Amino acid sequence: MFPRLLLDLYAAVFGLIVGSYLNVVVYRVPRGLSTVRPRSRCPSCGAGIGALDNLPVVSWVLLRGRCRHCGALIGWRYPAVELLTAALFVACLERFGPTLEAAVAALFVSLLVALAMIDLELFLLPDRLTLPGIVAGLAVQPWIDWGGLVGAAVGAALGGGLLLALWGGWLLLRGEEGMGLGDVKMLAMVGAFLGWRGVLVTLFFASLAGSAVGLALIAARRGGMQSRLPFGVFLAAGAAVALFWGRALVDAYLAAW
Repeated sequence: MFPRLLLDLYAAVFGLIVGSYLNVVVYRVPRGLSTVRPRSRCPSCGAGIGALDNLPVVSWVLLRGRCRHCGALIGWRYPAVELLTAALFVACLERFGPTLEAAVAALFVSLLVALAMIDLELFLLPDRLTLPGIVAGLAVQPWIDWGGLVGAAVGAALGGGLLLALWGGWLLLRGEEGMGLGDVKMLAMVGAFLGWRGVLVTLFFASLAGSAVGLALIAARRGGMQSRLPFGVFLAAGAAVALFWGRALVDAYLAAW
């Protein structure tokens, strides 16, 4: 029990560090900036952020969510991304154990967090993340137990093909795009990591969650039928469900028939 707690603690700390880097990715990648240089700066005053002010979560709490130099607010997204990534890394370790599968799962959820946060802020799913994500998902298949290269290729084609067909059909019927092509590439990435089962589970839960949120916004009079929603956020949530429970859910469904 004690060694496992130490592993969980290590996963959490590593997740906080990766989450701190993901905050850089979320801000810089959609703006076409390097995620390595220059070092982190306050977006309000441009002052460099020192090492002691860049500790995940801790620095945000000690600084009371404000820049040390100009007092500008530091958004809630920063500690939220760090804590979410830490929790997901622990979940990966608990689900897959200290194995290569856990490391692959951690890479996958890192991509999901970054894409979800970018889409939430900018309604954008950058090719700089989705396309390398597809390649990475296919590349790791020979070394993990839950997939296979053929299944991953089928999953990528199915994920991209399903949403591409929906995108094209909506464009033909309505003369407008019902979703962005970034969603198509993101679901293809999910398929590359999780195969066709993962695609189906992801799409089911993403559609369910998106519909529920849309209806809630309409009921609260904060949106309408034409309101735009960041579908990448729901795809990320559905993909997380598929990663941790997807195979069991599909097997249970098929067994019921």
